Amino acid sequence: MNKHQEFMRRALELAELGRGNVSPNPLVGCVIVHEDRIIGEGYHQKFGEAHAEVNAINSVEDPSLLSESTVYVTLEPCAHWGKTPPCANLLVEKKVKKVVIAAHDSNPLVGGKGIQILRDAGIEVETGLLEKEARSQNCRFFTQIEKKRPYVILKWAQTADGFVAREDFSSKWISNSLSRQLVHKWRAEEDAILVGKNTAQFDNPSLNVRDWVGNNPLRLVIDSRLELSSDLKLFDKSIPTICYNTQKYEKSENLEFVKLKRGFQIHDLLEDLNQRKVQSLIVEGGSFLLNKFIESELWDEARVFTSQNKFGKGISSPLLSLPPSDIISVQDNLLSVYYHV
Repeated sequence: MNKHQEFMRRALELAELGRGNVSPNPLVGCVIVHEDRIIGEGYHQKFGEAHAEVNAINSVEDPSLLSESTVYVTLEPCAHWGKTPPCANLLVEKKVKKVVIAAHDSNPLVGGKGIQILRDAGIEVETGLLEKEARSQNCRFFTQIEKKRPYVILKWAQTADGFVAREDFSSKWISNSLSRQLVHKWRAEEDAILVGKNTAQFDNPSLNVRDWVGNNPLRLVIDSRLELSSDLKLFDKSIPTICYNTQKYEKSENLEFVKLKRGFQIHDLLEDLNQRKVQSLIVEGGSFLLNKFIESELWDEARVFTSQNKFGKGISSPLLSLPPSDIISVQDNLLSVYYHV
């Protein structure tokens, strides 16, 4: 690996530190280099606060070096006023020598405009360094911008003989404690979490973050005919929750009932989430709901725990018609990761 790549990999590492806190903005990291030495670092830490380039520039002890420095940034600097000023203009103001960008920003508000501002000011610009890695890191952001829907992660745990629940819908606990802790980490990294009526009724989940430190996702449940008990944990109003149904619109503090058309499909739900700027969704429902996403081909990633337990009979796990991209041991569980291309 050359130094060029090392500096961008460091910027990608920094960007990752913002996961779970910057949505619907992208993850961005920035490294400032003078004569092959890093003199400044920064990343976008929280939505609505300073962007990576601002934090990196503010960390430079001797600003006079900026005019002879190269800025490595994982995503094209923004060119528009949002909650903060345009970063491209800041780099021009500081008269940096060169900017190396991993990935173009496909947001129409930016879309090449940031690069043009830099070049028009006489700043040398290089693009495409570790672009694949940068786009992968921001797959949630790019999915929402380019596909007009959230990035969808399917998650379930299954027994060694291929069941997600017993015949009475009970499923606790198929996976081990470490696997369950990992799921709480994932919850803290995504915008929203969805279950169907049966999971809500038979498991009575809280769908919050408990075994990890992080933000709770927006809770979502599908209950078409509003048959679920109001005593369920999902309806305790402790964190924002949406119930998708075909009966009524109603909104109170932390609980919203959203009426969709009769016979609504998965894409209708995703369209509503997109309008709410929900960038990512983890689906923790049962087989019926998970299969709906698979059949609709509206999923991007699946994370499947397989335990050594056996039920003998029960509710069969969903089936994916492609091999896993990765298989990871989590103590006595196997975690298979699939990507839908």
